[in-house]
Amino acid sequence: MTMPATALDLGRSAFSERRWSDALDCLARADTEGGLPARDIELVASVAMLLGKEPEGVAYLTRAHDEYLTMGDMAGAARCAAWLVLYLMNLGEQARGSGWLSRAKHLLDGMVDPEEAEGYILIPTALRALYGGNPDTGNELFSRALALGQRFHDPDLTALGQLGVGTARITLGFPDEGLAFLDEAMVAVSAGEVSPIPSGIIYCAVIGSCRLTLDVARAHEWTAALARWCGQQPDMVMFSGQCQTHRAELFILHGAWEEALAALKIAQDRSRHGDPEATWGAWYFQGELFRLTGRDEEAASAYAKAAETGFEALPGLALLLLRQHKEAQAQTMVRRAMAGADPANRRRLLPSVVEIELAAGDLEAARAAADELAAPVGEACRPLEQALAAQAEAAVLLAEGNPQAALAAARKAWRLWYSLEAPFGQASCRVLAGRSCMLLADHDSAAMEFEAAQAGFADLGATPAVADVLELTGETSGDASPLTSRELEVLRLVAEGGANKTIARSLYLSEKTVARHVSNILTKLAVPSRVAATRYALDHHLLS
Repeated sequence: MTMPATALDLGRSAFSERRWSDALDCLARADTEGGLPARDIELVASVAMLLGKEPEGVAYLTRAHDEYLTMGDMAGAARCAAWLVLYLMNLGEQARGSGWLSRAKHLLDGMVDPEEAEGYILIPTALRALYGGNPDTGNELFSRALALGQRFHDPDLTALGQLGVGTARITLGFPDEGLAFLDEAMVAVSAGEVSPIPSGIIYCAVIGSCRLTLDVARAHEWTAALARWCGQQPDMVMFSGQCQTHRAELFILHGAWEEALAALKIAQDRSRHGDPEATWGAWYFQGELFRLTGRDEEAASAYAKAAETGFEALPGLALLLLRQHKEAQAQTMVRRAMAGADPANRRRLLPSVVEIELAAGDLEAARAAADELAAPVGEACRPLEQALAAQAEAAVLLAEGNPQAALAAARKAWRLWYSLEAPFGQASCRVLAGRSCMLLADHDSAAMEFEAAQAGFADLGATPAVADVLELTGETSGDASPLTSRELEVLRLVAEGGANKTIARSLYLSEKTVARHVSNILTKLAVPSRVAATRYALDHHLLS
């Protein structure tokens, strides 16, 4: 006769199947009915954290620590203490985290052979060193944790050690070495060898490192894997917001800006309800979208919310200041950031440094930044890195009075942006090419480049960039109409009675893009409907 499954059995089964809400219900019921062993209390703590219930998770993990102490299992107690340090640091409770770190170290001192417990306690100490400006020490500590994980065949500790060493090597300016360690950690995660919380930490940290190293291919691969992993656990809150910020960053690159905003809205909600690590990205990338579309006040507000996390909203905030003609302030900001940046973050900032130094009139500083960006780092030369370097080179060559070389660099950059399917980058390079052609007295080619750039920016809704192109061509958006040339095309087809689907087919645009253009037209003309827009166009002779 088969015995009926207990609440504990059901809870453990739900945990193994990643049904987190069911696991929490069953394990909590088992706890009420007869108590739980320490290992199962650890499971409940993990489930609570995954569901965004941080106070419950911390309380359960504290109980697990106490239960291990009662049992005389010092290694288990030390492991729980180390995880409490990580959770509390993540929640911004530094004092409590420091207290638990001291307790964990005392536990180690009293153990004859600390085994893998020592490795878990090294992790928070290594993180503090890495993000406290001492990556060499972080690298050493992570290496020791990795060695302990491998020695005692602990897959969680091994993968976390690989993540730490990889991140430290990237921070120190050795991206190829670092990415190799990260790939190895991801192999273990993808194979299901690593527990859920370490898996989520590794997924999100690896994708962040792909951004630092400008490795779009890896970012795509691991972001897709993270999205699948989160999709298999629909009630999970922890890590889900970070997943949305990573998706949004790729959407921005590829011109899907509406999709990016939708993903960021979800990320902001999840950051408030159990995934605080998503906060910076959720607000920073929203600030980027607002800046690119000319919504300066909203951009400043979003950047301010990102900065509340303790990490600066750079380079976006500096570029916003540049847009507002505050060149000196933007220059001061990026120079200060560069002075304190590690090698990986320096490369992330360099494209903006070139733009800001040129606008501020310091050609020598712009040239130095462009040369640093162009210098190869490691064996791999990633397309995004090449595109940014070629675009920066084109801009500096123009300022140096060498339009022929600038044109070649701009077209090289355009081809790279095209291969990356990055429309804003493509349009930006068309502007550089147009400026080069103007200086070479090739006015027909310049007009073609500017027209293509204007259309590309208009399709994205990048209003400030459109205005820049109009200024270069001697036009203004307010001469005969407040509309861009693309919006005028759409308006003419609207006036002919065309539906969005028909207009999209005629202009080779997506229906979403046409809908955005129509919305912009109604807003700019201050009219309530397509009929009213048509009447305005007729009255102002915009349809000729």
